[in-house]
Amino acid sequence: MAAASSLIKFKSPFCFLLLRRFSESPAEPLTMETSLPFSAHKCDPPPRSVTTSPSELLSFFRNMTLMRRMELAADSLYKAKLVRGFCHLYDGQEAIAIGMEAAITRRDAIITAYRDHCIYVARGGSPFEVFAELMGRRAGCSKGKGGSMHLYKKDASFYGGHGIVGAHAPLGCGIALGQKYSKEGTVTFMIYGDGAANQGQLYESLNMAALWDLPVVLVCENNHYGMGTAEWRASKNPAYYKRADYVPGLKVDGMDVLAVKQACKFAKEHVLQNGPIVLEMDTYRYHGHSMSDPGSTYRTRDEITGVRQDRDPIERVRKLILSLELASPSELKDIEKEVRKETDEAIAKAKESPMPDPSELFKDVCVESYGAEACGPDRKEVKAVLP
Repeated sequence: MAAASSLIKFKSPFCFLLLRRFSESPAEPLTMETSLPFSAHKCDPPPRSVTTSPSELLSFFRNMTLMRRMELAADSLYKAKLVRGFCHLYDGQEAIAIGMEAAITRRDAIITAYRDHCIYVARGGSPFEVFAELMGRRAGCSKGKGGSMHLYKKDASFYGGHGIVGAHAPLGCGIALGQKYSKEGTVTFMIYGDGAANQGQLYESLNMAALWDLPVVLVCENNHYGMGTAEWRASKNPAYYKRADYVPGLKVDGMDVLAVKQACKFAKEHVLQNGPIVLEMDTYRYHGHSMSDPGSTYRTRDEITGVRQDRDPIERVRKLILSLELASPSELKDIEKEVRKETDEAIAKAKESPMPDPSELFKDVCVESYGAEACGPDRKEVKAVLP
């Protein structure tokens, strides 16, 4: 399994020393209990007891804090018109990206929809690469051509954010089909939202995955609002983990990073032996659906504030660290200051990065043998890609 402390490298001396305090000592593993029990469908749930460590909990806090700061900065950049097009933020949902990464390896694949910034960083990408991509710079992870919705990291088996609701479901199952052929013991986590849970592509893909026993985990990030529509208005049955009567499912508190880690570990073992499973992550987004949505016309401010106060994933880990006396309040504040500094430096570097050259407009769009060479600055007629 991937060590959580390696998700994002600690560049600052303070964080390095704080983690080394535990990594060099013979501290016993910590056994914690998830905040809520798992709800299972057609399978036995995993135990609520989760094994962790002081260094892992500290890395959880640091990594999720970095993601939160990164998304708040993306909000400001969008409002300053340095980010154009669509922009969907992940603040509130950080525990899913971090807990999932703690349970799997970089050889396991992840594919998701357009709320993808934090998942890219959890896969080992840098905030600089995210900001550069958001601003359309050449140094971005998709060379400035993908924007907010199409981040990609092949060397970490991250097959991108996708802008068409539900359309990446068959792609995820296709990746899992390749993994089954390779027999290397890897799996695919295909992430979609509750708004995509009623899409036909999802059920076609799930049917094929079940027929072929594909090693795919279908992760429904249920933040309860598909765009501006509450789940109870859009879905006759909003218990998404039960939606496929022929595939097992598990409902998870997606605001509890340890519960996510335990569920994803269980799911990976399950799909390698039995085929697909659905994980419903009960989570919440603090921003609107996208930057064009204020997020306050279909839900109350009291609702948002209540989730922040009672269920925030970062505050949960902060309280756990303090209760176990793994760090002091001032040490955690220092981590937050360093995260803010790292984010500011990444933004400044991204602003100075060059834009892609116009001659590169049609590069990386199609495979060259399929006619992409006909596209270029001379504006020749595009050859047909398909026969």
